[in-house]
Amino acid sequence: MTRMLVVEDAPQLARVLVINLQALHYDVDTAPDGATALRLASVRPPDAVLLDLGLPDRDGVDVIRGLRGWPRAPILVLSARQSSAEKVSALDAGADDCITKPFGMDELLARLRAAVRRAEDLPLARKTSLVETADFVNDLLAKKVVTGERDVRLTPTEWHLLEILVSHPRRLFTQQHLLHEVWGIARHDRTDYLRVYMAQLRRKLEKDPSHPRQLITEPGMGCRFEA
Repeated sequence: MTRMLVVEDAPQLARVLVINLQALHYDVDTAPDGATALRLASVRPPDAVLLDLGLPDRDGVDVIRGLRGWPRAPILVLSARQSSAEKVSALDAGADDCITKPFGMDELLARLRAAVRRAEDLPLARKTSLVETADFVNDLLAKKVVTGERDVRLTPTEWHLLEILVSHPRRLFTQQHLLHEVWGIARHDRTDYLRVYMAQLRRKLEKDPSHPRQLITEPGMGCRFEA
């Protein structure tokens, strides 16, 4: 059974979501605000999260960042906000998909199933949290990257992409898989996003970014990490 965390401050919508999810045999926890959501996630880690961006105690983007401190679970953002900049901020913080209110329940559940499938398709992560290469050291647990003796500052999106690759050495991830996983379904066709962020990671981590040894792109296919 998949455990869902529904973070929604509108009681009527939260009740509708719970009824529909329980009818599909999801185990559902609910939180009316960000603080409750983070507390519940710490004691009952969810398999997936439905999160309203407009919470009464804190911005939903901050909650996304907090939830990313636990083992990865897909986060689907529910938003009445029309601004694309706010949705991009949510995706950059680690959300997997953004759904604009009002939405159809069938579409929401289909996107949820797709997000859960993508998470389940990932092979088990490596048992050690420390990934060492000739050019950099990546501590997955501490979310820290070091080149030489210098800490490297990565954006949340850069970290998310790097974490996927280094957790599964030598696995070739397709472009579509990475775009779904990092930017959500709304960005599935934006291969330019992937090209730009891979280039940024190489500039920050590889000794010779024009001839990368660890962060490899296979043209027309996808990306992989070589330890």
